Amino acid sequence: MTRRFHLAGALAALAALVSMPSAPARAQSAPKYTITVMPPGGAAPRLPDGHVDLSGHWLPNSAGQGVSGRDGVDPAARRQFDPNVTPEPEPSFQPWAAEKIKNLTPVERELAKSSVNCMPRGLPAIWLQNPYSTVIVHTPAMMAQLYEVLNNWRLVYTDGRPVPKDPEPWVHGTSTTHWEGDTLVVNSFGFDERTYVMPTGWFHSDAMKVTERYTRPSKNYLIVQITVDDPKVLTRPWTSAPRRWTLGNGEVYEFYCTNNHELDELGKLKEQDSYGK
Repeated sequence: MTRRFHLAGALAALAALVSMPSAPARAQSAPKYTITVMPPGGAAPRLPDGHVDLSGHWLPNSAGQGVSGRDGVDPAARRQFDPNVTPEPEPSFQPWAAEKIKNLTPVERELAKSSVNCMPRGLPAIWLQNPYSTVIVHTPAMMAQLYEVLNNWRLVYTDGRPVPKDPEPWVHGTSTTHWEGDTLVVNSFGFDERTYVMPTGWFHSDAMKVTERYTRPSKNYLIVQITVDDPKVLTRPWTSAPRRWTLGNGEVYEFYCTNNHELDELGKLKEQDSYGK
């Protein structure tokens, strides 16, 4: 279809509008989208023990399908939450932490991204800055989370087993769980300090604790809300907006961080920045 055709069509449409009697603004038709917000889809399934089953192939949007780079998508379908309805607060950093983040160089900020440094995103970033799908396999004793991004995985045991008092520092921490009605609450501690909470340079300390709240209000919706409590970095705990994930049925692809020559180049630039300080 040529650009000339588009112009002719536009002129014809304009002439038709001019010849028509004026109509109130409310009569104008709303934009039509080919991809809209996914409907709830009925009641959520349940496990044999009666708890809500969180299993599914979950996408980080409200569409139930991939929307990146696609046209005809309702803006509401791209979002996980409406900031006008459930605004997400800014983290309240201690002065020294805010100054540290402010003074990060562009190279240091780039190296803080797991897509660049090839580190796993870790918790809680895997739920806060993950544009790719996640598969959950849920049983009464365990919840397995299989992340498309970097093909990472995590096992969360829900059978009440004891956890060590001084665990090894893992990127996803060590977790305990309990149910509050139909909400699965996961409390995690003991984190590897090399991960970042958000790609803004929001780092964390070894004292960070993370609370995840999982609810499945309907078949097609999974709601995940995160609280970060880091008394060495934050002045008070931070809680995310309730973020919606929607049920998909597409493929989960291999996604490994390999052959990243950019990482070596950025490392050299970081050394040069250090010499200049």
